[in-house]
This record gives sequence, structure tokens and C-alpha cells, in this order.
Amino acid sequence: MKAAFAACAVLLLTSCATAGGPASHVLGIWGGHHVGIEFAGGLADVQFDCASGTIDDPLSPGPDGSFSVKGTYRTGAPGPIKVGQFFKSQPAVFAGTVMKPADKGATRVMTLNVALEDGTALGPFTLTEGMPPQLTRCL
Repeated sequence: MKAAFAACAVLLLTSCATAGGPASHVLGIWGGHHVGIEFAGGLADVQFDCASGTIDDPLSPGPDGSFSVKGTYRTGAPGPIKVGQFFKSQPAVFAGTVMKPADKGATRVMTLNVALEDGTALGPFTLTEGMPPQLTRCL
């Protein structure tokens, strides 16, 4: 009984120690001209002026700040969305860098490029951590 209690206590303390550490992947809201990303739980929703997408893997920059993750890109349309309306969706690769700030209290900046399966390249976009997106919805 005591051995089982001790094993549970060790397991619980170990999980608390790792849960409190810094996240290795990008989290929160990032915004810039014509783009915004909201990272939550290792996934992300991406908004463009007249399109949207998802990042389907945790974005974990390497030591040099670079990243490349898979996701989707969906074209949009002007005006209200009609019931039953479908938008073209295709696989995409979201790649770029997250620059570490020079000052300890400064915000991070991300450069983002999007490569679509059909060969279309979008970007570069510049996003700032904690800033809202500056979108111009399509007309």
C-alpha cells in the first residue's frame, strides 16, 4: 500500500514539474498586415484578407528560429456566405522564422511564407506576437 502511494506521488510530482515548464511550440495570437494566426493546443487557425486556413501540427521553431509545418488553405469569396456554399481547400506548407527578441521584454516577430499544393506561393507576411490581425476583407 505504501509503495503504491509513493509511486503515485512520484508520478504526480513528475507530471507537475513538466507541465509548468515553458512551451516548446508557439502559442497565442499573432497578427500583421493581411494575416492573423491564433495558436491553441498545438494547432492554429489562420485568417487572410480573403481566405483562411489551418496549421495542423504544433509550430516548434528550431534553434535558428526556422519552422515548416503542414496545414490547409481555403479560398474565400466576397459577400455573405450562402448556405451550402463550398470553398476550394488544398494542402499547404507554412514556413518561416520566429525571431527571438533582443530585449527580454520585447515581443517576437514571425516571417511567414505559404506554399500551396498547386504551386502558388503567398507571402512573405510579417506577424507580431500578441498583436491583432489587420485584415481587409474581400469585397
